[in-house]
Amino acid sequence: MQKIMSISALLLIFLCPFSTLAAAFNDEDPTIRTMEDFSGYPIHESHSFISNTLSSSLSVDAQNLQSQIDELSRLSDTPAPSVTRVLYTEKDVLARRFIKNVMGLSGLSVREDAVGNIFGRWEGHEPELAAVATGSHIDAIPYSGKYDGVVGVLGAIEAINVLKRSGFKPKRSLEVILFTSEEPTRFGISCLGSRLLAGSEALAEALKTTFDGQNLSLLDAARSAGYAKDQDDLSSVFLRKGSYSAFVELHIEQGPILEDEGISIGIVTAIAAPASIKVEFEGNGGHAGAVLMPNRNDAGLAAAELALAVERHVLESGSIDSVGTVGILGLHPGAINSIPSRSHLEIDTRDINEDRRNIIIEKIHQSASAIAKNRQVKLTEFKIINQDPPALSEKLIIKAMEEASKELNLSHKFMISRAYHDSLFMARVSPMGMIFIPCYKGYSHKPEEFSSVDDMSNGVKVLALTLAKLSLELR
Repeated sequence: MQKIMSISALLLIFLCPFSTLAAAFNDEDPTIRTMEDFSGYPIHESHSFISNTLSSSLSVDAQNLQSQIDELSRLSDTPAPSVTRVLYTEKDVLARRFIKNVMGLSGLSVREDAVGNIFGRWEGHEPELAAVATGSHIDAIPYSGKYDGVVGVLGAIEAINVLKRSGFKPKRSLEVILFTSEEPTRFGISCLGSRLLAGSEALAEALKTTFDGQNLSLLDAARSAGYAKDQDDLSSVFLRKGSYSAFVELHIEQGPILEDEGISIGIVTAIAAPASIKVEFEGNGGHAGAVLMPNRNDAGLAAAELALAVERHVLESGSIDSVGTVGILGLHPGAINSIPSRSHLEIDTRDINEDRRNIIIEKIHQSASAIAKNRQVKLTEFKIINQDPPALSEKLIIKAMEEASKELNLSHKFMISRAYHDSLFMARVSPMGMIFIPCYKGYSHKPEEFSSVDDMSNGVKVLALTLAKLSLELR
């Protein structure tokens, strides 16, 4: 009979809401211990949670979160309201110290790896299980805003605080990650920290000979910030697959859809596949007045023509999900009265369909070769820097995020992320999901970037409730 009752208890955990379980059993019932052992949650201390009141008990200290974001934004190499925080610079090191202090004040145990990924852990009562992770980045491109990435770090720490204030006790440990260098500003490599965590041996090897624009090596820059120590081998950063049971990133949308439609939460179902290309042309140059038009081999015009070809090839794909951008275009010698002898382009192209994106890349390459031939200049470089596959959010995490939004009575919609994030690479380590919140007019990567305290509070609550579900495995 006791065996039958224990099995019934296990079935009830899967088939009944916790409010039903709380009514069906009391502290004297012998099946309580079996249920506690299975769920990892002390039922006799947690009737308020079991009766589905956790969502109503979540309290976000929104003003403190905003104050932390404002304080962090002052650690910048450019004046407010802009933020510039570049990898391993003095301001970046100070910002890391600030985050570690906030983690410590929240009772998290803090550790760092060889490239400066920072981990703040709240130990669960079954610490041997793979943890549930969340987090984002705090580096900022020149003259950007103070919310990109930062909401996903400070907001994640606040989500932990929210759960602690509610009396929640995690089964699986919860871990907040600050990823090193999501932005490619200094060394031209985006998501450097998460790529290494995902086990990129090619990147680890390439970083040994990677230099910035001032000819300082990445390893020397890392050492100046207190990382890498005496080691050149960065494989110690690698995580084995399954190191986390789930990863969920909170982020501003970086687009206008949620605000335009008056929706509180975006549930990301997929992240588009990004690729980056470097192109260089070389011509003869010469005096702007002395060299006649028929005799010119203008590297600048070759670059301009290729920039238009990028736009044409993307539009020819026929898909709204195909995008292409020439974000950098440089001319040498850069004088008004000199015909450019060299030109340099950096091209970003993305699509949720990897094959379609790769076709666009090939067409851009063909155009670059044809332009060089027609204009009698040399195509001295066509280098694909990265060509990453897309990532799909895990269905069970999507379900957890959706249920959390519903339980909090927040409007939500399913979305695709056309910007890429550290989640793209964490998906190679563990099941992944993303939560978007609105940002003003979709502004991002500019000083006007803004998300309201109400929107941030909503995102933090959804994140907190999602982490709780994943920690207790209530999927």
